[in-house]
Amino acid sequence: MSRPVVAIVGRPNVGKSTLFNRIVGKHLAIVEDVPGVTRDRHYADAEWDGFNFTVVDTGGFLPETDDKLLQQVRDQARLAIDEASAVILVVDAMAGLSGADQEVGVMLRKSGKPVFVAANKIDGARREEESGYAEIYRLGLKYVMPTSAEHGRGVADLLDEVVKTLQKLPADEKIDETACRVAIIGRPNVGKSTLVNAIVGEERVVANPLAGTTRDSVDTPFEFNGMKYVLTDTAGIRRKKSIAQKVEHFSVLRAFKSLDGCDVAVLMMDATQPAVDQDAKIAGLALEKGKALILCINKWDLVEKDPGAAERYRAAIKRELAFVSFAPVIFTSAATGAKVEKVLEVAHELWSQFQDKVPTPKLNQFLRHATEAHPAPLDHGKPIKLYYIAQVGTRPPSFSITVNRPKAVPAHYERYLINQLRDAFGFKVPLKLLFKERPGHGQPRHRAR
Repeated sequence: MSRPVVAIVGRPNVGKSTLFNRIVGKHLAIVEDVPGVTRDRHYADAEWDGFNFTVVDTGGFLPETDDKLLQQVRDQARLAIDEASAVILVVDAMAGLSGADQEVGVMLRKSGKPVFVAANKIDGARREEESGYAEIYRLGLKYVMPTSAEHGRGVADLLDEVVKTLQKLPADEKIDETACRVAIIGRPNVGKSTLVNAIVGEERVVANPLAGTTRDSVDTPFEFNGMKYVLTDTAGIRRKKSIAQKVEHFSVLRAFKSLDGCDVAVLMMDATQPAVDQDAKIAGLALEKGKALILCINKWDLVEKDPGAAERYRAAIKRELAFVSFAPVIFTSAATGAKVEKVLEVAHELWSQFQDKVPTPKLNQFLRHATEAHPAPLDHGKPIKLYYIAQVGTRPPSFSITVNRPKAVPAHYERYLINQLRDAFGFKVPLKLLFKERPGHGQPRHRAR
């Protein structure tokens, strides 16, 4: 189920990244007292009072300019507003309203989106009296709240109002738990819509060689070999008139939203181009959200090939995207239909792995062999003992290992155990490991890999 998106916008140096970090509870955005430090959007899942949403930090908004950097930042803010369910406009209350604040206020009123104004940098009642807080109501926006993102003042009240509004939005349709939900993700113009059409055998979504023809995610339910599927086309651009057409990074937000509701993500890449940073970002999102992943190398018909071409390309992709090297690689041509059914076959295999459970006796036999072959390292001269293992969850498969010193298990030994789990049980999906002490001996820790 897709989470609603809350975009944080405003001119540079008003405290957007600080508010973003405050909301998500982590220092994910660089915070520096220099205008324009946030160049790109940052995304994170957040939760408030039991309600889940995605928050987007944007670069600063400035009036129209010939400066390419500032124009890019402006475009990023427009993109986030375009995608958002609600918007938080951050204004420096101590500096008062600027022309840029008023310009973005007009843009937000025209958007029709719920808008909440964080009158920021008001650290206390005295500062509120000294500020231009009252002046901010001239923006003509309903919700104006005094806040201090740095100290947390007023942020709870702000989030209460935001969540109250988000909860009134129409709920997503109930997900069919018996269907394999597959999201087609990737950069613009790599063939996502064409792949969906090739799979379902009809023109269910618009496919066009010009980037910018898919307006929104499109869910397509169908059956193949007796199995129910729901394909989600998340093509990277919304509409031809949108500023999104100019900014390829838009595909990250499309993927971020669509990954919530899927079981298997198909990351499409262009065979005529090597893996790029954007592909790595999107693959990282899938891993972070614990989704099964297929690396689909499309337009394979356009590549000059010899008998070893596929294996060389596969090896190169595994090197470039080493952190998801477990993911299957498929070479397709959506335009000709070559190997498109293979995508569904592998998706079904991963979907089955995603929800299967391994019997506990087999797991403990595995753990014994793995620790005998490669014992855990010492912790300051004291042994780390792994006692037993059990599967505690699915989607993705999650395992709990009882350890005498859970916090002392090093990252390289976690990777070893996960790789051994893959080898022993054939897993090609993300796995989660939870290390915990025996009851009453401390707090567990876990990582997804």
